[in-house]
Amino acid sequence: MEEFLLHLVRHTRTGVLDRDLHRRLARTRWPDEVEGADWGYGTNLSYMKELADYWLHEYDWRAREAELNRFAHYAANIDGTELRFIHERGKGPDPMPLILFHGWPDSICRYLKLIPMLTDPARFGGDPADSFTVVVPSLIGDPGMSRSDTARPLAKMAELTWRLMTEELGYERFGAGGGDGGSPLSQLLGVHHPESIVGLHLTDIGFPILMANFPGLSDAEREYLSQSQAWGFSEGVYAVLQGTKPQTLAYGLNDSPAGYAAWIVEKFRSWSDCDGDVERRFSKDELLTNVMLYWTSVPSVRNISYREEWVSPSLAPDQRVDVQVGLALPPKDIDPVPPREYAERNLKDIRRWTVLERGGHFAPMEVPELMARDIRAFFRPLREHPT
Repeated sequence: MEEFLLHLVRHTRTGVLDRDLHRRLARTRWPDEVEGADWGYGTNLSYMKELADYWLHEYDWRAREAELNRFAHYAANIDGTELRFIHERGKGPDPMPLILFHGWPDSICRYLKLIPMLTDPARFGGDPADSFTVVVPSLIGDPGMSRSDTARPLAKMAELTWRLMTEELGYERFGAGGGDGGSPLSQLLGVHHPESIVGLHLTDIGFPILMANFPGLSDAEREYLSQSQAWGFSEGVYAVLQGTKPQTLAYGLNDSPAGYAAWIVEKFRSWSDCDGDVERRFSKDELLTNVMLYWTSVPSVRNISYREEWVSPSLAPDQRVDVQVGLALPPKDIDPVPPREYAERNLKDIRRWTVLERGGHFAPMEVPELMARDIRAFFRPLREHPT
């Protein structure tokens, strides 16, 4: 194996970028709004103006950078591809390695509250024997994908992170988990590298299975698919655009910070367990820090594109995941809780099935204590496997 040098990565940006952001925010060209629309037509105008004003005059990116940099950030160079990631070591007697994947439109921010609860459970009233060493890759921009590469980005990303865990960090066996795009990423590790995976902890069954036309569906399964399809017709136009013509959308997002924030914040409100008030679950600082990680990244259509996976899916609906799986399903996620029989059509060995008391699509941000409890419980009987 080639020598690998691990080096600390700071999120600091130049003052030029800060000034450019402020100029763009101050010169935002606001649209009008249908009278009485509230959030019915998309991101509410008055809330967006309030958020942009806060971003311009009160939000402190340097303070948020300092918070991010309390975690151990590193960069690995794997065959010329730079992969940035958090690597927080567990404080228990025998921490289990665990890689956690975010999706879109979240980021490493998805796990900032959860990481300390997993690495140091005793600090939160838990058992030190349940500790994990946590790795969270930053997947903004689809690392490992070039502008000319349009085939199966999730499969390539999964392979890149498997090499990170095994070749670079030296973990022969480890757990994996995530939601949204993090679910198929985890499942791909289970399909292609089952010998490395202790277990998968997921917050959803993954989007490829929704495309499956399985024979002999039960009434409950057909009802579930009907509800999922209804959601797609009413709320899924973003995915159609990002899956067909992402380049068209990229111009507006990369040119306007207010536009970028509006595109993302509407999802945080619609997909979370917030009863229509996004700040019941996320502060303005949390929302904007997540947006900033997109805004300060290299502008790329990859940040929003689903097209590659739509054209050539990395995980086929009939590919069965044979490693042990735990599901912690948030009741207010974008899809209804699926029938267990449907989940078992491609997740072969479901060992734990939990419908969380509350929470939505961004459960590790919304209810980190519930997620920590479920992750610890799922992996506890699996710790007898050597790591």
